[in-house]
Parts: sequence; C-alpha cells; structure tokens
Amino acid sequence: MHRATILCLKALLVVMFGLLLVAQVVLIPQVARSTALLFPEFAQLEVPGIVIAVAFLACVQVVLVCLWRLLSMVRVSTIFSARAFVWVDVILGAIIAATLLLAAAMVILTISGASNPGIALLFCFGIVVGAGLALVIVVMRGLLRNARTLQEEMAEVV
Repeated sequence: MHRATILCLKALLVVMFGLLLVAQVVLIPQVARSTALLFPEFAQLEVPGIVIAVAFLACVQVVLVCLWRLLSMVRVSTIFSARAFVWVDVILGAIIAATLLLAAAMVILTISGASNPGIALLFCFGIVVGAGLALVIVVMRGLLRNARTLQEEMAEVV
C-alpha cells in the first residue's frame, strides 16, 4: 500500500476519533439533557442513555485505534505477524460489545415505554449490522491467517 494512502487513512482516523470525542463530551450530554427537559416522563433515561451512547462511541474509537495499529503494521510490512491477530481480535470484541450495547438500549427503551416501532426497527437494523460486521471480521481474520500461513510457506521455500 502506498505511503500516501496510509497517511490519508490515518488522517481520516484522527478526524473521526476527534469528532467522536466531541460527540461523547459535548453532544450526547446536551441532547440527553434537552430531551429529558422536553419529555420529563422519560427523564430517568437520561443517565443510562448517556452511558450507553458514550460506551458505544468508545467501542467505535477502539476500532479506530486498532485500525491505526494495523495500518502501521502494513506500512512496515509486519501485517502477517501474530501481533496483527491481537488487533483484529480487539476489533471483533469492540464490535460485539457495541452490538450488545444496542441490544441493551433497545430493551431499556422498550421496557420504559419510550420506544416506538420506528426506533425499534432502527435498533434491530443496528444489531443486524453489528452481527454482520462481526462475521465479516471473523472471515477477514481467517483470510489473514491463511495469508500468514502462505507467507511462512513461501519463506521456507525461498
């Protein structure tokens, strides 16, 4: 992969991480506060909503950090080392955690009566996407394992 491509991707990762941080620190608490004031009957959901939303975005940030590390490994041609599997496994764990957070949020909103069919459908969509991403990462991890094995075999031949 070209150095310029890696640098552009890393720059995008930094921008995304910063925007997520702003959302965690500023936007989510403000939206939760204004929603609690607008709908006082659901004010008890303010803190759980903030916690789940911030934790969800933290999972996304973990994925971004792992992608940064994997890009660094690509740059120095060590992507087929055992360390790459650690980062891929962390990505998988973060995706699973984020999906579970979506499921928890859906359950909390449904139990409290704050959900409607449209919101429930969005949560279901998010859960399906999370499960799909997790499966894609599992497949990609298998491909990485196969590529590593092929590289080791080629190194023995040469």
